[in-house]
Formats: sequence, C-alpha cells, structure tokens
Amino acid sequence: MKVIGIDVGGTAVKYGLLEENGKLLESGEFPTEAGKGIENLFENMCKVIDKYMSKDILGIAVSGTGQIDGSIGKIIGGNPIIPGWIGTKLVERLEKKYSLPAVLENDVNCAALGEKWLGAGRETNNFVCLTIGTGIGGGIVLNDEIFRGDTCVAGEFGHIQIEKDGEQCLCGKKGCYERYASATALVKMVREKTGKNLNGKEIFELEKSGDKEIKKILDKWIDYFTDGLSTIVYIFNPSLIVIGGGITKQGNYLLDRILNSLSTKVGENYRKNLKIKFAELGNNAGMLGAEYLLLKKIGKIK
Repeated sequence: MKVIGIDVGGTAVKYGLLEENGKLLESGEFPTEAGKGIENLFENMCKVIDKYMSKDILGIAVSGTGQIDGSIGKIIGGNPIIPGWIGTKLVERLEKKYSLPAVLENDVNCAALGEKWLGAGRETNNFVCLTIGTGIGGGIVLNDEIFRGDTCVAGEFGHIQIEKDGEQCLCGKKGCYERYASATALVKMVREKTGKNLNGKEIFELEKSGDKEIKKILDKWIDYFTDGLSTIVYIFNPSLIVIGGGITKQGNYLLDRILNSLSTKVGENYRKNLKIKFAELGNNAGMLGAEYLLLKKIGKIK
C-alpha cells in the first residue's frame, strides 16, 4: 500500500508517492501559482492525486504553509498569499472527494515529525526543531506528539524578540528573531554592509576564501542566532535541537560555530545533555512528517 504525499509551499508544491516505510518511489513538483487562489491550487493537487489513485493508496498526507489546526485539517491563519487558503477545510474536502483518510499539518510541524520518524530525531521522544529560511519556524515534539498549543500556533520561534525597538517585523512587533537570524536576514546583512547581493552558499564560499568582512558579518549573524537559541534552550531544557533549512548544508563548518557561541550563553545544567543536530531529510521532511501523521491516524503507527 502507498501514501500520496503533498507539500504546499508559497512558491512550489512538491509531491510524491511513498511506501509505508517512508521510501519515496516517485516525486515531482508544480508551481503554486498562489495568486490564482485556492480553487486553482486544489484542482492541481487533485490532478496529482488522480495520477496515483490506481496504486493501492492508503491515504493522502499534506504538509502546508500557514497556521493550521492539524486536529481537523483546516488552515486557520498566516500570510494570505494564496487567496482562499485561510479558512479551507482541506482534509474534509479531500476525504469527501476521494473517500480516503487524509491529514493536513503545518509544514514545520511536519518537518519535525519527519525528522522524529526517520531523521535526526529518530528514537527521541522529546525535542525542538527549527527551520532557517525566509523566516525561522519551529516545531515542538513532546512525548512523540507534535505540540500544537491551545489554538494550534505553538512554536513560532521566529517572533521571539531579541532586539528591543529593533527592525519592524511583519507580525507587528519590532526586533523579532527572524529579522536578525534567518537566511533572509543574513543575505540582507551582507548586502547592507558590502553592497553585494549574494545567496547563502556564496556568502560562505567568500568567507572560506578568506574574506574578513564577510567573516565579521557571519560571526554577528551566528551571535544573533544563538541569542534566540539560548532562549529556546532555557524554556525547554531539551536534550536535542534539530536545525533545518538550506543553510545547514554547510555541515560541521557552521554547526561547530553555533555550538561554540551557544556554550557561552547557557548554563552548565542546560548544556549537560544537549545535542544539536542538523536535519537529515532535506526537502522531503515535510511529506514524510505528513505521512507519519497519516499512518498514526489509520493505526499503522502507534
């Protein structure tokens, strides 16, 4: 039996056909075409599902952008880049159309569950997951379950304030973590200091080549990142933090610097058992986490 996995992002929708053990058999993507709204998106999702309906399908597992009540599979808030997305009861629509079980959960929560099932967090019952990208997202795994919070919006670590009266954030506050420590923030810092419009990979390559100005900027960015990370450590006292996002392709070159910076900001008892790992599942984490939720829903995973 197979699972259809779909990961809805603001720019692209990734999809795949998955075995029950998480093995990805086929994959592809199509543009979200966010401006065309929910009905266009739903129609394109259904084209993917229809393509696989002859494959002995167990169900449909969707990871999605925005604030999502995963207990009922409804989008409840977030950035309204897809007209009609907020308010959609996607699971209800999919189950009614296909007579198959379906799940929908926030993309970062799904990434955390994917890493819990098959990645850096496997065999770990409790940990915190951060993703570094356009912003900073968070997922909290407690007792093998995603912690959603009272209104299903827990884990918005990107909006921890780290600079009083700092940069204006889209959330309405000033000085939010993601305005200083996201991948977008790093690119902006480099552009403002050097006039160069570089991506993350190019920034690290320049530093490795001996560029002292870029090194100074990266050191400051890492300092910002561990400022927010230390707050998360003090709140949760976790044994494991998993960090995802394209910037983690730098591997130990970046991880060692994060660890060294963080060690100066948290007390001994918080450091004692703490491990920090980079995510292992890459762009498939969201689909795999959604599949994990689906398998739990239908009793294939306890």
